[in-house]
Amino acid sequence: MLKMAGHVGKLFQSLALNQCNKNIKKLSPLRFMVPYISSERTLYSKSSLGLDAFEQQKERTKFQLSNLEDSFKDRMKSYVSDDKNMIFTEDLKNMVHLANNAEDVELVVSMIRRFNKQNKQLRFGTFKFGPIVMRLFHSLNKPELAIECFKSEEFTGFFDQLISYQIYLDLLYENKMYKEVLESFDVIQNRQIEGALFPRNSIVIVLAACFKMNNAESMEYAFKLWKKMQDAGYYPTRRAVTFCAALALNQGNPQAALEIVAQARNQGYTTVRNIKALTLAKLGRLEDVLPVLKTILEQDSGNQDVHTFNCDVMAQVKECFVQADNAELNVEFKRIEQLFQNQGHISDKTLEEQLCSEINSVPKSPVQQQRQGNFNRSRQNFDNRGYRQNYDNRSQRQGFRSNVRSRPGLEDLV
Repeated sequence: MLKMAGHVGKLFQSLALNQCNKNIKKLSPLRFMVPYISSERTLYSKSSLGLDAFEQQKERTKFQLSNLEDSFKDRMKSYVSDDKNMIFTEDLKNMVHLANNAEDVELVVSMIRRFNKQNKQLRFGTFKFGPIVMRLFHSLNKPELAIECFKSEEFTGFFDQLISYQIYLDLLYENKMYKEVLESFDVIQNRQIEGALFPRNSIVIVLAACFKMNNAESMEYAFKLWKKMQDAGYYPTRRAVTFCAALALNQGNPQAALEIVAQARNQGYTTVRNIKALTLAKLGRLEDVLPVLKTILEQDSGNQDVHTFNCDVMAQVKECFVQADNAELNVEFKRIEQLFQNQGHISDKTLEEQLCSEINSVPKSPVQQQRQGNFNRSRQNFDNRGYRQNYDNRSQRQGFRSNVRSRPGLEDLV
């Protein structure tokens, strides 16, 4: 039975690879683009954005106010209709977690408007509402309302937390509002909350949006942003590096792609390795492609996951070798390709699927953030209310490495 199951698994893997190769052959050989994937993936997981904890709190609040929910909502409506009444922290907190429909959300926005106008001297707490309101918009999929509130002068300072920016941009990204992502990020950069000109998680979403837009304008935007980061001595995450490099490759600029991907600290990571091999092949540097391919044969052992190249990358690299018409290089490539097929080194995932795989990282507690911030102020860690440690100079950023790893997580992106 086990042998039969193994044969069936290999059969499905072979069929998937053949289908991927068939799809690649339909592409024009002049195109640098990775095959377009119609299905959208979530860029940041629910736990990364705090949406899972938000949903749990909604359930707790609903249970606690189960017999009083309707009367509570009616009372809040009467409060916002009379200027003499005040909206307190607990009122707004409960209403945000009870909101389930358009009418409820409208009431929340009215309460926010009143709450934000109230005399700030009467606010003795430090609770930040920006993140949980953005989580409400995200969970109910209200991107237009999120944009309206984000840009409104009435809510100045209300959403000025880095985690709020991340949730907001992720909501726009999931709704394919890529142009709005870039426009909103320009506003975010002008605000420079906590001195963060380049908030790392927001940068990832922005470059992901540029990658999805995949046109000359988005590449120009990405390149300008990249230059600003380089001039400021900012070291981007690996996911940011690979999105920018892949965009350059898709837009027929392998020279820029090779320079960008060289900035990744871990040159052996799967997306970096795939982009590097494909870029060198497009540049005609086939002698340099072979060592990149061979690296995964050297790395593999029985205690590790099998290292792979994406099926579409292998198909395009193979095409470059065929077009070069170099018998010696072709023989060596075919030998490596045969080894890859026999040992399972060709993934049935495309490069785009790998690039857009979900980022999963649970927000750290305030104590964890404080400890890590003492060692490396460059890392932007958030608690459930949106606080973060500022970053310092580049030498400090390079001086700390966490030993705790989770895959795929934000700590894995550097």
